[in-house]
Amino acid sequence: MMKVLIACEQYSKVRNAFIAKGHDAWSCDIYWAAGNHIHDDVLNHLNEGWDLMIAHPPCTYLAVSGARWFADRMPEQVAALTFVRALMSASIDKIAVENPIGVISTNIRKPDQIINPWEFGHPETKATCLWLKNLPLLRPTNIVNGRFPNVHTMSKSHNRGMLRSITYQGIANAMASQWG
Repeated sequence: MMKVLIACEQYSKVRNAFIAKGHDAWSCDIYWAAGNHIHDDVLNHLNEGWDLMIAHPPCTYLAVSGARWFADRMPEQVAALTFVRALMSASIDKIAVENPIGVISTNIRKPDQIINPWEFGHPETKATCLWLKNLPLLRPTNIVNGRFPNVHTMSKSHNRGMLRSITYQGIANAMASQWG
């Protein structure tokens, strides 16, 4: 059994996948969530003996989908990159940082892997980068056809950003099975 920290995950998919595999898994975010959840800034909890951290830092100021606003949001982008660096340099043996294609690749380092939901049983495209420390590449578990960019065609709404950030269950299950 591993002690697993899931950083910045509001919908608990990854945390619950690890719990289902018998791990002591906790999510930590500034937003409230039910279950094994620490309602706080994750930077306050990085030194609590975790074996593995999977981090989902907010992509608002990092993803290329927001590039047209980068010039007006440089202080926020610098803060977001500083947060990512803190996660990546945490004293945790195994780390995965997940984010869409964006400025982490050009300002910190290239990702170790880029995955898509269609490799894990979901007929959708959503290129997702993984920066890994002491973890193997995530192996596809169920390659499917009918690849549709659902995330990119969502209607505008007050919670669109949060809905776009939900981890696909097939990816969460693969993380728990392969990294747990």
